[in-house]
Amino acid sequence: QVQLVESGGGLVQPGGSLRLSCAASIIPVSRYAMRWYRQAPGKQRELVATIARLGGTYYADSVKGRFTISRDNAKNTVYLQMNSLKPEDTAIYYCNTDSNTDSYWGQGTQVTVSS
Repeated sequence: QVQLVESGGGLVQPGGSLRLSCAASIIPVSRYAMRWYRQAPGKQRELVATIARLGGTYYADSVKGRFTISRDNAKNTVYLQMNSLKPEDTAIYYCNTDSNTDSYWGQGTQVTVSS
């Protein structure tokens, strides 16, 4: 069974950094587009960043220049490096990928940006 397990969330002060990890099982992250979403309280889930199968990346305007998505094929893990964090980045962050027939989600990791 495909599993995506996020880690690395926590409490950080504004301006700080965190690195989220998404460890995948069964599926090779190198062969799938991998995405990070986030959902803040009372808001819809939004796409934050994507790394395509061939390595191209996409970022939401709100995180462009601050967040970097990457992957380590040997570890079968996708990362989201988050710098210059703002209070509005506070949310649960989810890892996602889709096959031809299914959509897979991790359990999420909480990121709280507060002084």
